[in-house]
Amino acid sequence: MKLLKPAWVHHNGKPIFSVDIHPDGTKFATGGQGEDSGKVVIWNMPPVVREEDEKNEAIPKMLCQMDNHLACVNCVRWSNNGLYLASGGDDKLIMLWKRAAYIGPSNVFGSSSKLANVEQWRCVSILRSHTGDVMDLAWSPHDAWLSSCSIDNTVVIWNALKFPEIIATLRGHSGLVKGLTWDPVGKYIASQADDRSLKVWRTMDWQLETNITKPFDECAGTTHVLRLSWSPDGHYLVSAHAMNNSGPTAQIIERDGWKTNMDFVGHRKAVTVVKFNPKIFKKKPRNGSSNKPSCPYCCCAVGSKDRSLSVWLTCLKRPLVVIHELFDKSIMDISWTLTGLGLLVCSMDGTVAFLDFSQEELGDPLTEEEKNMIHQKTYGKSLAITTEQQLSTTIIENPEMLKYQQQQKQLQEQKHALGSRELMATKVPNMLNGESLEDIRKNLLKKQIETRTADGRRRITPFCIAQLDTGPAITSTPTAVPTGTQLLTSPSRIEPMKALDSRFTERSKSTPGTAPISSVARQSDLDRGKELGLSKELKPREIQESSSDSDEKIPASKISSLSKRKNDTEAEVVEKKKKGRPRKETKHMPITITTQPAPSTEKEVSRVSAPVIVFKLPTPTPKKAFNIQVSTEPAMYIEVENEVPTVTGWKLSRLKCMREGKEWDTLLTSRILTAAGSCDLVSVACEERMVSVFSASGRRLLPAILLQSPISTLHCASHFVMALMATATLSVWDAKKQTVLVKDESLITILSGNDTTITQSLLTHHGVPVVTLSNGKSYCFNTSLCTWNLISDKQDSLVQCADYRSCLTSQEAMLCSGPLATVQGCGINAGRQAARLSSMPHVLQRGTTLAYLENQVAAAMTLKSSQEYRHWLLIYTRYLVNEGFEPRLRELCKDLLGPVHNSSSSQWESTVLGLRKRELLKEMLPVIGQNLRFQRLFTEYQDQLDLLRDK
Repeated sequence: MKLLKPAWVHHNGKPIFSVDIHPDGTKFATGGQGEDSGKVVIWNMPPVVREEDEKNEAIPKMLCQMDNHLACVNCVRWSNNGLYLASGGDDKLIMLWKRAAYIGPSNVFGSSSKLANVEQWRCVSILRSHTGDVMDLAWSPHDAWLSSCSIDNTVVIWNALKFPEIIATLRGHSGLVKGLTWDPVGKYIASQADDRSLKVWRTMDWQLETNITKPFDECAGTTHVLRLSWSPDGHYLVSAHAMNNSGPTAQIIERDGWKTNMDFVGHRKAVTVVKFNPKIFKKKPRNGSSNKPSCPYCCCAVGSKDRSLSVWLTCLKRPLVVIHELFDKSIMDISWTLTGLGLLVCSMDGTVAFLDFSQEELGDPLTEEEKNMIHQKTYGKSLAITTEQQLSTTIIENPEMLKYQQQQKQLQEQKHALGSRELMATKVPNMLNGESLEDIRKNLLKKQIETRTADGRRRITPFCIAQLDTGPAITSTPTAVPTGTQLLTSPSRIEPMKALDSRFTERSKSTPGTAPISSVARQSDLDRGKELGLSKELKPREIQESSSDSDEKIPASKISSLSKRKNDTEAEVVEKKKKGRPRKETKHMPITITTQPAPSTEKEVSRVSAPVIVFKLPTPTPKKAFNIQVSTEPAMYIEVENEVPTVTGWKLSRLKCMREGKEWDTLLTSRILTAAGSCDLVSVACEERMVSVFSASGRRLLPAILLQSPISTLHCASHFVMALMATATLSVWDAKKQTVLVKDESLITILSGNDTTITQSLLTHHGVPVVTLSNGKSYCFNTSLCTWNLISDKQDSLVQCADYRSCLTSQEAMLCSGPLATVQGCGINAGRQAARLSSMPHVLQRGTTLAYLENQVAAAMTLKSSQEYRHWLLIYTRYLVNEGFEPRLRELCKDLLGPVHNSSSSQWESTVLGLRKRELLKEMLPVIGQNLRFQRLFTEYQDQLDLLRDK
């Protein structure tokens, strides 16, 4: 070993706080105090190593000096590729330096002419985030991130590919953070602070992995820096300034379990810096010895406030060398050459020392291939987690995860091959009616309509031009379109947009779930027709008027004020013809509102009497005869004949039911006003407010039910019966169990506003009543909570802005049927509108999409629709995985897994809507496994499910 102290490396007597050798070994940088600012100096390495180069005046010693920092520089670090030099100091700034093109020697500012810069280095970026002195810097493996720590108690992770972007700010220390080091395989970063703790953070999610405090309980914050280091094989993390039996040590922390059983002892004062040699060594075989391979080991240098340096080999119990009183003041930083045989040390006294080792002293360094083999054998892969684009290099820690990834890769290749064949077979033109979509856009922009107001000002009537999608359209067959879904398209002439309020009052009756029929909706529907390739088959038909503007429900006082608006906003709309089946008209229920003063007595003169609002829904008128089709599969019809004469002169009513060639009939004494049925029962409402319920074979199930008020609408589903009465009250009964689910529940809560009407009411197969209003909102009554819950709002902005297309596995996924789809009018292009009509920031769109999907899951749960719940739960899971929402994903998995061990105090239910929760979790895990960020979550819950299966 040779020890050299080049006297010409100095900061004019000022302290040198940091030193770092360039990866190619040709230069090194020092950082510290300047005359009146911080100083960064780049020095030439050959004059340090070789005496002849030091004496040769033609070989420069100083290459460049940078005085840009406003205060003392605490740390300098080269990037692993050697392109950048990062420096941080007391001015709270981090500067990134890059070598500029050489334009000839230049003098150092404020110096004599003899001091000249041989190389030009310029500051290419300044990173500002810390609110205190920057104490340490560290580049991650492969230079994906740069980390910095400060006396503001934080660690900042910078995106080294996009300076000055911040990836994360790690908060958790309660004292000055003075040291950083990266795990050589990129999985962790460790920080040490004056709060007597060492924290290890995961790079997967930037959360705390472990907090180690025991070895530092006796430590006092007496060191300027706490530079810790990770061994090149990743097995050991060595801290600065720990204490053992009141003596200063460098604590050795094992990666396996973060155990603290070993330490480097011997220094008389606190350890300030620890630095591992970048190489892994093996012993040199001696002459005549066997060629048996030796166990690899590492080399570590330790510097202390006692001005001494010790070098340790992990295969030896004692230090390889100890150099006492190497400097006059504390050692501040250590740097190894990339070859592993040179060591540069700096001190607060303003000098540096170089130690030159031989291979006989340290051993034979392993090659990079051998080093990578050790990483691969230990961790599965030698490459580290780097950037979002390089997640394919993530270390896979679990064989199940690896197996799943391989299966996914094979499926992707099969889908890609199949998709390429389909793409060649189907050519989708970007033309509409012989005109390109881009030309349509340009022509629309030219048709500018100008008007003048009464005061002479010019006014331009705006057009709403939706984005014309020129990408590949969805090809569809008529069988792929859900039943009841009609396609809208715009007329050939697109009118300018009308008044803003009219856009939100006009709604289509023919298509459930479509947007307001303004030029916005017409343009989006034009795109929809083009995407489905059905525009040529569409023929014009007159559209029905919106329910909100229907004459039968508008109060007389408002008819005149609304007539002009209605005429202005009428639009000609074309809809798809359906052969052999007449178009269904949506009937609306006008509501008559009367007020009655509350009763009062003479004794209660001081009490203010509030009017009581009474709603009046329309009631069915008696008919001589009528028939109803209950279902098509199986074919089931109900026929009603009133006023059937008898011999005695009494007039009875006959109810007749026909189902798959079988029929039954029964007689009732009152006239039947309305009837409803399901595959399990038939129900009729008669005059005198009576409701009768019969089984599928005609057997009366219970005596006639007397209603509080006349019937308005009657529904049957499964073995449930729902009666909506004229007084806007609702009741639901379970005919099978002969129990009441909803008892005379008033609709006053949801019927807000004088012009609100009921456009649709239905009963689900689980006995959940649903009411849709003319304002586009749909409510269902929650029997568990006894509340009305909003499950759909046609004008909800979340529906318009949510974009979850990336979470749909196929086109068939959108064809989920159920009460929620019926109420919302689930169309084939759901989730695609945002791509055309929305240009909001990604962060805002993430929020709206997340809120929309959570609403859908909750609505399906409230409606007790198991298939729709499963459908939206998987889409929601896929979105959480794609966008990286780990806390919500973990909470969802925890709820589905439940307690692993049986407990009498557990309130967990094993099923939801008849679906087994753990089976749902099994379906979710492959979705979670698609993102390697969540491989720990995947492994954790896969192991738990395997444990439960083995039980």
